Amino acid sequence: MNPIGFSTGALALGDFDTALRLVIGKPLTAVELSALRRSELPLLLHEATSLDLHQFAYVALHAPSSFSWDEEPEIVRILLQFPRSWKIILHPDTIHDHALWLQLGQQAVIENMDRRKPNGRSVEELAPLFQLLPEAQFCLDLAHAQQWDTTMSEAYLLLKSFSDRLCQIHVSQLDSASHHFPLSLSSIRAFSEVAWLIPDDVPFIIESRVKPEEIDDEIRRVQAIIKSVCAATYHSVPA
Repeated sequence: MNPIGFSTGALALGDFDTALRLVIGKPLTAVELSALRRSELPLLLHEATSLDLHQFAYVALHAPSSFSWDEEPEIVRILLQFPRSWKIILHPDTIHDHALWLQLGQQAVIENMDRRKPNGRSVEELAPLFQLLPEAQFCLDLAHAQQWDTTMSEAYLLLKSFSDRLCQIHVSQLDSASHHFPLSLSSIRAFSEVAWLIPDDVPFIIESRVKPEEIDDEIRRVQAIIKSVCAATYHSVPA
């Protein structure tokens, strides 16, 4: 079964230690440390060596989602100081000087965007960026893909086109203002339609904003998506 983890930003904004304490001991072997705000990145670097990450075989860091051209060199300089085993999740519209990001190699992971962004939402829009960053990997955000194309056809195309780069999945549901919230049955069904294209070693990172008492339920919802692949495979085998 795919590794499952939470984004710390979904549990405690800017408070990495509290977020980690909320999931310690739960059936999670992946985590994404969220530094979506520019001010959180130096703080995370300062705390990185003291965080309790012992139960997580997979660790990712979500880079800030907004910064200027002038700030970009300093952002990259800080990111290069984190462990090389950590994946760095990037929004396409934050990449201004591609040469800077080449330094990250396969550590750089580009995420598809929602409809608020001017690009990075489809295969057509992401392909040129991967040409500029040939070693970069791919994070499929299922909620972003569903918002951009409710038929999940674009999600299918993204998975097929960038299958050799896929290293992480973001999972949640979006409201009309593109805020992340817990999965509904309709989203579970929609995501299950393309889940069979996701290798079983690719981590699912939950971005749903949940209360501590809702964590276990959201884990079970994500497990339902993953288990749907096993069920579909079982029923497709001739008797």
